[in-house]
Amino acid sequence: MTRSTGAAGPRADTAKLNRGFGVLAVLGVILVVAGLIGLIYTAAATLTTMLLFGWLLLVGGLVGLLHAVQARDTNFFWLGVVVAALNIAAGVVVIKTPEAAAEALTMFAALLFLTGGVFRLVGSLVVRGPQFGWTLVQGAFGLLLGILVLATWPSSSQYVIGTFFSLSLLFDGLGLIATGYGGRRIVGMVAGK
Repeated sequence: MTRSTGAAGPRADTAKLNRGFGVLAVLGVILVVAGLIGLIYTAAATLTTMLLFGWLLLVGGLVGLLHAVQARDTNFFWLGVVVAALNIAAGVVVIKTPEAAAEALTMFAALLFLTGGVFRLVGSLVVRGPQFGWTLVQGAFGLLLGILVLATWPSSSQYVIGTFFSLSLLFDGLGLIATGYGGRRIVGMVAGK
C-alpha cells in the first residue's frame, strides 16, 4: 500500500507542476494579447489605466482608513487617517478627470526620463566604468525619450501611459510564457530520469 502511494505521488506531483506551469503559460498568452490590443488602441489603454489607477487609490484609501480606525489607540492613528484621506481624494480626482490625470502623469514620466537620462549621461562620462557604453546609451535614450514626450505634451498624454502599460503587459506575458514553457520542459526532463 505504501509503495503504490509512493509511486503515484511523484507522478501526481509532476502532473500538478505541469498544470501549474501550463496555467502560467495561458496567463502569459492572455497578457500578450491584452498588451497587443493596448498597443493598437493606446488612447483607450491610457484611459483604462488611469481609471484602474484611480480605483486602486480609492479602494486602497478606504482599506487604509478602516485599518486606521482599527488602530485608533496607537500613535500612528492620525498619520494613517491622513494618508488614507489623501489616497481617497487622489482616487476620486483621477476617476473624475482621467484625462487630466494622464496629462500630469505623462509630464511626471517625461521629467523622470529627462533627469534620469542626464544623470546617466553625466555619470557615465565622469565614472567611465566597465559598463560605460551601455550607461551612455541608456542615458541618451532616456534623455531623448523625455524630450520627445515633452515636445508633444499634452497631446502625448493620450498615448504615452497606455503604450507603457501595454508594453508592460506584453513583456510580462512573454516572461510568463517563457516561465511556463521552460518549467514544463524542466519538469519533463526531471520526471524522465
